[in-house]
Amino acid sequence: MPLSHPDFIEVRNSPKKGRGVFAKQFISKGSVIEKVPILLVTWDEIADSELADYAFVYTEKKSAIALGYGSIYNHSYKPNARYDDVGRKTKIFSAIRDIEQGEEITVNYNGDPDNNAEVDFPVID
Repeated sequence: MPLSHPDFIEVRNSPKKGRGVFAKQFISKGSVIEKVPILLVTWDEIADSELADYAFVYTEKKSAIALGYGSIYNHSYKPNARYDDVGRKTKIFSAIRDIEQGEEITVNYNGDPDNNAEVDFPVID
């Protein structure tokens, strides 16, 4: 599956969250925002580094670093996007509702957009 970087999203400062991914134009519900390759590493390899803050849980021993902008999307319990694993080495981020130009694109780090389980960091929504 060929992967390319979309020109309708950008990374910029997100108030109180650091960096985030934002829509440069309107994105309609159901649209694929980004398809990104992932790198699998063990939690032990990144445990004491800043990289651990950008990793997705893959298994108990493995984490996934999403390339592209994949590891920069911020968490929300009211996300406007979701991510799905496609095969072993790709994540797809897609809009679960219309996203306006200038709006931050967020995902629920629990995987399921409706999963309100606690995450291990303070949530700013």
